[in-house]
Amino acid sequence: MPYLVPSSVLGAGAPSNRMNIGCIGTGNMGFTDLQGLMHQEDTRIVAVCDVNRGSHGYKTATQFRGREPARKLVNDYYAKKQRSGLYSDCDAYNDFRELLARDDIDAVSVTTPDHWHAIPTIMAARVGKHIYCQKPLSLTIAEGRAMVEAVRRHGVILQTGSQHRSKETMRFACELVRNGRIGKVKRVLTSLGRHGLRFDIDTWEPTPVPEGFDYDLWLGPAPLVPHHPSRCFYTFRFIQDYSGGETTNTGAHKFDIVQWALGTERTGPVEIEDLGSEFPKTGLFDTVSRIHFRAKYDNGVELICTPSGVSGAALFEGSEGSVHVDWNSVRTDPESLATTVIGPNEIHLYKSRDHKRNFLDCIKSGRDPITPVEVGHRSASVCHLPNIAMKLGRRLRWDPDKEHFVGDDQANRLLSKPLRAPWHV
Repeated sequence: MPYLVPSSVLGAGAPSNRMNIGCIGTGNMGFTDLQGLMHQEDTRIVAVCDVNRGSHGYKTATQFRGREPARKLVNDYYAKKQRSGLYSDCDAYNDFRELLARDDIDAVSVTTPDHWHAIPTIMAARVGKHIYCQKPLSLTIAEGRAMVEAVRRHGVILQTGSQHRSKETMRFACELVRNGRIGKVKRVLTSLGRHGLRFDIDTWEPTPVPEGFDYDLWLGPAPLVPHHPSRCFYTFRFIQDYSGGETTNTGAHKFDIVQWALGTERTGPVEIEDLGSEFPKTGLFDTVSRIHFRAKYDNGVELICTPSGVSGAALFEGSEGSVHVDWNSVRTDPESLATTVIGPNEIHLYKSRDHKRNFLDCIKSGRDPITPVEVGHRSASVCHLPNIAMKLGRRLRWDPDKEHFVGDDQANRLLSKPLRAPWHV
């Protein structure tokens, strides 16, 4: 019989206890996720993947990102932890399929543009690898449903990167709402403005593809179109072929917390209405620029998103008070609610103090993480639904059980996007 040294002797970082991780996407947020997983005692980053060999031009001008900078970051980190000061065991790939083909990888992070979330996630699930996938979970509702089915069919763990759930302030605010501290919830207010880093390109000309950048693979399932640097990297978020604008960017975090507080995290609204949104009329960026909509739940609660006015995540208004949860604080009316204690017999929501640590612990235990695939899918849906309503400029009725619009073929056609061959989900 093989002899296993107990973890109490060698610790959680013993080779037999470590999880080998592969990181798909090493751009702006990709570096953050890589570092969060790399700094855990029981992990080893063995491979990184990105279609960009390495360049500046991400969220800030000084960031140098891509697969080679990521590989260097990993090798330098582990070299410092070894007595020899040398380490070169992290491999770098251009094509994520090569990374997924490795038998020694236990889990992957998928930190790519939104149009590249579904396919790597589904392929990873099929080969039994656990997945940490950034928000919004999907580009479309149809892709999200396919991701749910793949993860559950193959029995892997998926954590959606909605990391604000792992903040104590967010959990406490949601517990106040869930336990009726503000009475019956009437309305939820939130705001989404134009992102501070956004700029408009009214006219543009195609540019040569930079050396070391696999632009065709970057496009992947999206339409084949001429290259421009603002099409890629951070500003991909403002082009509908790749993302859903600020609705799916910051909105994915805000609506996830709203769903958690309302107890609707595995369903969704039944009605969505455009309240006067605006889209660019020309230029490269075509996602909604003025976000304004109303969503109504089956119990009568309304979620209203305005272009400005509400800081932080959301303001919950009830029959007996209100809770305003900012990113790092909770304000209540009456003020005494902020110091209330959730009793032992009341609703206590899932507790996680570190989103990535929760993911790794759940791989070991087989327990669902704090933001499992179904929850990530529904939170993304609350982004996609208003984007469709705003695009059509009208009110839509939604069946959250069947996941289709009621009596509206035009809207239902927007639940998915055609994928460029040979890619499919």
